[in-house]
Amino acid sequence: MNAFLILEDGTVFKGTSIGSTREIISEIVFNTSMWGYLEVLTDPSYAGQAVCMTYPLIGNYGICHEDMESLRPWPDGYIVNELSRMPSNFRSDDTIQNFLEEHDIPGIAGIDTRALTKILREKGTMNGMITTNENYNLDEILPKIKEYRVTGVVKKVSCTEKKELKGDGFKVALLDIGAKNNIGKSLNERGCDVTIYPCDTPAEEIIASNPDGIMLSNGPGDPKECEYQIEQIRKLYNTDIPIFAICLGHQLMALATGADTKKMKYGHRGGNHPVKDLASGHVYISSQNHGYMVDGETVNPEVAEVAFINVNDKTVEGLRYKNKSIFTVQFHPEACPGPQDSDRLFDEFIQMMEVKKNA
Repeated sequence: MNAFLILEDGTVFKGTSIGSTREIISEIVFNTSMWGYLEVLTDPSYAGQAVCMTYPLIGNYGICHEDMESLRPWPDGYIVNELSRMPSNFRSDDTIQNFLEEHDIPGIAGIDTRALTKILREKGTMNGMITTNENYNLDEILPKIKEYRVTGVVKKVSCTEKKELKGDGFKVALLDIGAKNNIGKSLNERGCDVTIYPCDTPAEEIIASNPDGIMLSNGPGDPKECEYQIEQIRKLYNTDIPIFAICLGHQLMALATGADTKKMKYGHRGGNHPVKDLASGHVYISSQNHGYMVDGETVNPEVAEVAFINVNDKTVEGLRYKNKSIFTVQFHPEACPGPQDSDRLFDEFIQMMEVKKNA
């Protein structure tokens, strides 16, 4: 069956329908990873977006449910150049085609994904429609495509009740604003007793649980939309509890302390982004997925200092807060884009909790 990807600037790509055949309008973004497509599909940070994979062949090792970063996939749509329909991998449980159909996610294959990516890089991230309707009318649908906004996605992806990952070490409260499974797992593997809280949990409840540390997760959407979470994180900041934040959590902590965020032209999404630790000069190869960034010029130097920068474009990739046991990063130290360069940041968080407990 034919499918069409229609961008808000009027560009139309014709391909083949994969997954669900329902029609969607979404924000179109691209990911440059050569592998890890299941982790991309199940990353809650992609809620409200349709993902284009720039690597030309996707699906060759199938779907392994053990590797999922959440209980279900979150993108609105999926865009690939060539879809492998016969995966070869002893761990494979399913095909991408079946996986998309099962979860009612529409997609399109057989289009020039490099051409699409070049458009998004030159013009910036834009909205688009995936449809199987061959009788579409551009004059009718372009206004609808342009009107689309990513809203309400943090509430959509967060857990609805507390969950626990039992451990015999430090007690960590993880605020789920779109958490990938591997964040809680990375803490739990280090012995932490992790309690995962829904995104609308009051700060007072987290503080009353007397945690040794607080983890703020990744998540989707515009950070400025998360007004309630920003208010609660400001209360958490005003305690002396050690805090480590990733991605959206990093952005919300910055907003809670007076800095600003802004939307990037096309964001960082992939598994090979170089990030420099300004204290050591060491460069990590990191996994990233974000379309917003902290504006470094708005960070109050009396509150925090820039600790990490992106080597490619010099954007802020992390902050260390002064006179506080708090540090935040924009990238994903829990991910494994090949090397595990930055997972030591979880060990640093453990050390912060040890220092606090022994003070």
